[in-house]
Amino acid sequence: MTEDALLFRLTGVSHSYGEQPVLHGIDLCVRRGEKLALLGPSGAGKSTLLNLLYEQRPGECALQPQGGALVELLSVYHNIFMGGLDRVGTLASLWNLVRPLPAARRDITAMAHQLGLEEKLWHSVDRLSGGQRQRVAIGRALYRQQPIYLGDEPVSSLDPLQAQLLLSHVLAQHETAVVSLHNRRLALENFDRVVVLRDGRICCDSPAAALSSEQLDAWYLQASSPDGHPVAGTTDDDSWVIRTS
Repeated sequence: MTEDALLFRLTGVSHSYGEQPVLHGIDLCVRRGEKLALLGPSGAGKSTLLNLLYEQRPGECALQPQGGALVELLSVYHNIFMGGLDRVGTLASLWNLVRPLPAARRDITAMAHQLGLEEKLWHSVDRLSGGQRQRVAIGRALYRQQPIYLGDEPVSSLDPLQAQLLLSHVLAQHETAVVSLHNRRLALENFDRVVVLRDGRICCDSPAAALSSEQLDAWYLQASSPDGHPVAGTTDDDSWVIRTS
């Protein structure tokens, strides 16, 4: 691997919040052009890992954090516009709060149509459903116009069809992506590589084409059991269903 092709490298990285350890001895490289799915149960350290990657190249990343980090009382338009603040000056940004900039309004209106948000463009995000809020967060990430996308469960509140369509669109708009998911089908069908975290450690790092749903289920079920054995009565649908709103 040439240095030009390497975007992220973590070597033996551990991380804690106060006295609470979260990651243990993480070794991970991400190459330019890779689409990597990050899987694992809640609390495995996926969000922390994404944040550590973001800190290495903040100026090249569009980060979509879990929950969206939207400004509740601002409109859909203004929340998406925030993704492009680096491209406009302070005065223009303040003016845009009162009277939207013509070019930005045109581009964001077109994006809202693509995201199914055209009728909500001037609504404050506190009036939106969970799925609509996730689409706003996706719009803001797209409006960042960066080559790297880091998404933390970006489509978890969308129904399966919307999740597939929007995830495909987001991946197509970014050269490189690392995305935390709770859905093995989306991981296997849309990504080049799958990394599974368990208890803050990488327990699987493999090309997606070399994995099956059953293998991913086994990793997930082992992580869900205190003794490391699959949990009786846990089904594929129970463990990997997309949450809807």
